[in-house]
Amino acid sequence: MRIILGSGSPRRKELLTAMGIDFEVKVADTDERYPEELEVEKVPVFIADQKAIAIRSMHQIERETLLCADTIVVVDGKILGKPTDKNEAIQMLELLSGKMHEVLTGVVIYHEAKRHEICERTLVQFKKITLDEMNYYVDNYRPYDKAGSYGIQEWIGLIAIERIEGSYTNVIGLPTDKVWNLFNSLKIN
Repeated sequence: MRIILGSGSPRRKELLTAMGIDFEVKVADTDERYPEELEVEKVPVFIADQKAIAIRSMHQIERETLLCADTIVVVDGKILGKPTDKNEAIQMLELLSGKMHEVLTGVVIYHEAKRHEICERTLVQFKKITLDEMNYYVDNYRPYDKAGSYGIQEWIGLIAIERIEGSYTNVIGLPTDKVWNLFNSLKIN
């Protein structure tokens, strides 16, 4: 059974490789907008499913196992996706500074024509971050492909995160323990 990762994320590739899972990558440009009335917990699953639908139709994936994921950050009830430029990245970091926020990753797996989903939540506490720290991080790490404008595994994670409650790999972009458990239950890999 071939496994396809429907994501160009280098972090998701690294996590699956570290788990010993053989896979190939197929991607499709997907609109990451979602219906405004959607409950927050359903947003990353909705976006992951939109990716899966696009990839399945573009690449005629029927029999392979397809895994797609999307991560969002939620602070003060506001959903933060990926920043489009430096100003938006700084604004996101200002919103996160000194606060607890949620990281939600939605995973959709199509296996043997059946759809399975996971939504994992991790709480992350940031210390107060200075504007100089924000500028240094954005200028040197360019977090434009990261929800909430940060990567926990990068410099900002090392200096700003005081604690997390939940899955560390979820904050990176894939709740590996939940994916592993679902793969085992489906007898994948």
